[in-house]
Formats: sequence, structure tokens, C-alpha cells
Amino acid sequence: MALSRILAPLILLAVTATPTAWAADPISLDVDLREAGRQLFHTHEVIPVKPGPLTLYYPKWIPGEHSPSGPLENLAGLKITADGKQLAWRRDLKEMWSIHVDVPQGTSSLDITFDFLSPSAGGEFGQSVSATPDIADLEWNQVLLYPAGAASKDIEFQPSVRLPQGWHYATALDTVSSNADGARFKPVSLENLVDSPLIAGDHFRRLDIGPDDKTPVHLNLVADTDQDLVMTPKQVTSMRNLVTQAYALFGTHHYSHYDFLFTLSDNTGHFGLEHHQSSDDRSWAEVFTDPETAYLGTHLLPHEYVHSWNGKFRRPAGLATPDYNSEPMQDDLLWVYEGLTEYLGNVLTARSGAISAGQYHDLLAFDAATMDKRPGRSWRPLQDTADEAQILYYAPRQWQNWRRVQDFYVEGELIWLDVDTKLRELSKGKKSIDDFAHVFYGMDPGSYVVHPYSFDDLVAALKQVQDYDWAAFLRERLDTTKEGAPLDGITRGGYQLTYSDTPTEYFKAYEHVRKVQNFMFSIGLLIDNSEHRRGEVQDVLWNGPAFKAGVGPGMTLVAVNGRAFDADRYVLRDAIEAARTGKAPIKLLFRQDDTYLTFAVDYHEGAKYPVLMPIPGKTPVLDAIIAAH
Repeated sequence: MALSRILAPLILLAVTATPTAWAADPISLDVDLREAGRQLFHTHEVIPVKPGPLTLYYPKWIPGEHSPSGPLENLAGLKITADGKQLAWRRDLKEMWSIHVDVPQGTSSLDITFDFLSPSAGGEFGQSVSATPDIADLEWNQVLLYPAGAASKDIEFQPSVRLPQGWHYATALDTVSSNADGARFKPVSLENLVDSPLIAGDHFRRLDIGPDDKTPVHLNLVADTDQDLVMTPKQVTSMRNLVTQAYALFGTHHYSHYDFLFTLSDNTGHFGLEHHQSSDDRSWAEVFTDPETAYLGTHLLPHEYVHSWNGKFRRPAGLATPDYNSEPMQDDLLWVYEGLTEYLGNVLTARSGAISAGQYHDLLAFDAATMDKRPGRSWRPLQDTADEAQILYYAPRQWQNWRRVQDFYVEGELIWLDVDTKLRELSKGKKSIDDFAHVFYGMDPGSYVVHPYSFDDLVAALKQVQDYDWAAFLRERLDTTKEGAPLDGITRGGYQLTYSDTPTEYFKAYEHVRKVQNFMFSIGLLIDNSEHRRGEVQDVLWNGPAFKAGVGPGMTLVAVNGRAFDADRYVLRDAIEAARTGKAPIKLLFRQDDTYLTFAVDYHEGAKYPVLMPIPGKTPVLDAIIAAH
């Protein structure tokens, strides 16, 4: 057992036993979003206290972000007053997210005000843009301080929010009262408050997509325009199917109601953050109205929905910390938390009818090929990408195929397909990942209590479904270092990864929506196609043809074989195809800072686009996996 795990209970005892001036009564929290349009959120807290030293925490380790990413740099204007008198406070010199203050004699409460300077550009997750003139996405952990010395489940908050006139809102919190100025919510633990974000906006739509009235499920949309809220009947039906297919997969659910909180905007950050009774999902404005954007973005909601079971109800023990500050979160099981969710989320996307079987094949082919062209697998095992996730989420994207970043998503998807097809093979088709989901997540129907798990718990559940040495099976895939993706699940599923000279619809959608030209499967280049960085090399395949010629990330492509590079005319793509029948290298002219550089790329195999092809004579198990239940 690692030393950190031995010490963890002792650390928890020290934290909970620390004397505190907190009075253990509900904390009043009012958040004013009326200036959200210029990225200003205003906080007013009233914390019941007793005289003496008090430590206040600003949440540091944010659930779902898997890192100490609490945006402390955006807290400003902090004032702490008692009975109308401003108190001095001091930041802890070792833990920047901790604030120390002495509560005077005779004081029963502290008034705390501060501003959250919501980001206006850049960043990951909650450090990205969360507000526009028409939208506000509120993560409560960004706008509160809480007292040290107690578990987050034992600290109660009375939250409320103020909104611009005419705005609508959605959240998993239960509303006590609402009016044109905002809303007041039922008292809730800090744990559940942080787990219940809020979206609000001028352009709002709400759809009921639950199969019954006992456990309502709603799809809540906010956008910069009403036009972006339009959904086709098929899209609405697929969302309803998603809920019924998830219930069939897991056998039960662990919420009294669920709210998809979906932000559609090109002006906010794009990500998904899971919660137990909701999900904070942010995507492109045209995710429902443009077919290519829909194809690329449609898996986000199923992925985050699966997290209600996998990540929130059942949670790796290293992520089930008592609060957001006293212990670091440990990410070693993210290949389950995120990898299994990626697999099941994509399967549910197909089962719900949001994408066709052929579209699922093309998506899986792209994911498999991406990992197959991941030379970093030769030195960094998948397990280490999870262990170091808190760093890798914020790593530069240059050389990511050599560095490896959050590969536990996509390679995890391949491993869990491997598990699913192995279950089916060993049981002669009688058992599958669905049976594992029933065993591992189907306990305590309706319970909201978190059930932590370990690697051994996971192995025991798999063994309960089908007797096999699952520990060795998984550890081989987690700890091995070698090039080439783990493709056994695909071949066992009746298909093989191969390459075509014609791009799939998924590949074309990927390039269009992501604004890139992807040559990673041929000459080994990923080129930015966005307006302000057009021609810039985002990544170079380690030891690929362009790498061997001398090309590096950050260079900007200027010309191909003497012709000016024009992304819209596919000059480089044409040159790659032309080189198939000739012996001359492809000549590329780049600009790097103030220098022009010419490289000769010796490549003659033509364009390559990943596809899955049926293996003659093999049962197409993959098609059975994605069939609706």
C-alpha cells in the first residue's frame, strides 16, 4: 500500500479535528449575475461563526476537472466584515487557496463579499469563458468560500441567484421561490451545491425527455440566439431514446431528477463537466442546426450522462475526498472514470439513434487510428497518463502524440471495447458489458450516496459476470509500453482498422468543425485551418515523414511544391496524392518567426483515412453492441 494511502485517514482526522470558529449553521450565499455580460459575478456570503481563529477555503480540487484547477486568480475584491467593521485576513503561505481570519469576541456571523472575474478568453474547463451578453454559466465552487474543519457533505448552504431582467435559468437545485430578479433555492450541502451548476440566459428552451413523471429528465438549452435552439424531431427523439437506453444499460438510476444544462455558443468554452443530477455541457452554436457539427458534437451529452453512474454514483476511491482542499485527488482510475464513460457514451449515442451504425464505425475508426499513430505509447504506459492527469490536462498540444495527453479517454474506449468483446467471447454471447453495468452500477436503486471503488472492486465485479483473470488482462493493457493501439476489441468485434484514400464523413466533419487539416495518418502533420492561425502546424507525428524531414510544431506552412499554400484549395492534399505516382519528395516552405525554411518530405503512399472493414467470415459483434435494447 502506498504511503499516501496509509496517511490519508490520519490527514482526514487532523482536518476534521482542527478547532474552528465556524458555528455549523447554514451559510447564506447570494450570487449576482446581473453584470455577467462583462464577465463579473458578485458574491455575498453570510457565514455563522464563533469567536476565534477561522480558516476559509476557496475550492481547489474541482470534481470532474481532475486537477487543482480552482480559479483562485479570478477572485478579487475580497472583504470580510463583522458587525460592520472590516477584518484583516491573511493568505496561507503554503496553501494559496486558504484564507485565515480571527473572529472577534461577540461576533456571530461574518459578511463576505468578493467578485469573480469570469474569464474573457482561453483556459480549460471552468477557466474558460463562461459568460456572454446573453448567457451565464455558473459553477458555484467559483463564487464561494467555505470553512475548514468539516466534510463538504456536512456544511449547509442557503443559495440564491440574481439574474438580468427577462432571463431564464435551469439547475438541479430545488427552487423555493423565483421572480423577475432571480431565484432562491432550498438549503443544500456544499457537496451537492458544487455538484449542481446553473445556466441562465435570454434565449432559453426546456424539453421534457424523461420516460415517466416519477423521475423527470429535462434538456435545458441556452444560446446567443433563438435560431440555435431549434432541434429536429429526430434529434428530440434521440435524446428521449438516450434516457431509455441508459436505463436499459444500467438497470437503474441514482437521482430523483436530472437536468442536461446545455450551452450552445461559439463565444464560450467548449467542454462537458459531469454532475450527479445534471451536466454542464458547452458546445458549438450550430450543434443542432449544422449536420457536420451535430455529427461531431452529438456524443457530448451521452458521455456526461453516463457519468451520473460512472464517476458520480460509483467513484474511484482516490477521487472521493472529504472536501475540495484538505486532500489531493488521485487520478489513477481515470481509465475507468473517463475511458469506460467514453466507450459507453459512444455506444449509447448509436443505440439512441443519434448516429447510424456506419457513423459509429467511422468515429471508432478515427479514435483507433489516432491511438495507433501514438508513438508515445512506446515509453509512457496508459496508466501513467491517468496518474499524471492533473498535469496533462493543461499540457501544450504540441508533440502530444509523443508526450501523450488525456489518452485514457480514447485508449480507454478501446480497452473497454476489448473487455466487452472478451466477455461476449468467453460467455459465448450470453454476457456483455451491459451485465457488468448492472452489477457494478445497479446497486441501491435511487440512492444518492456515493459508492467509492478500487481496482480490486472492479476486477471482482467483472469476475462475477464472467470468470477470468481480469486483473492480468487489464494490467497488461495498462502497464505495457509499445507502439500500436490495442485493437483486439475491434478485431474480436468482427472488423479491422484499415485506411482508405477517401475521407469518411466523420473525418470531413472533424476537419470542418475543428478547423484543421489532418495529415497525421500520411505525412504526419496536423495543420491549423482557423482564420487567425491558418497554416500553422499544431502537431508533427514523431518519427513520421514530416518529422524526419525536419518539420516542427509552430511553423507556418507557406508553399507546397512552389505553390502558395491555400487551405481552402487543398494544395497539400493534392501534392500528397500526386506524390503517390512519382519519386520526387514533397517540397514544403515554412515560416518560423523571421526565418523561411524548406523541407523535402519523402512520402509516396498517398492520402490515408481510417475506416473499419468487416473481416470476412467473422460475426459482426460490434453491430450487436450498438444495437438498441
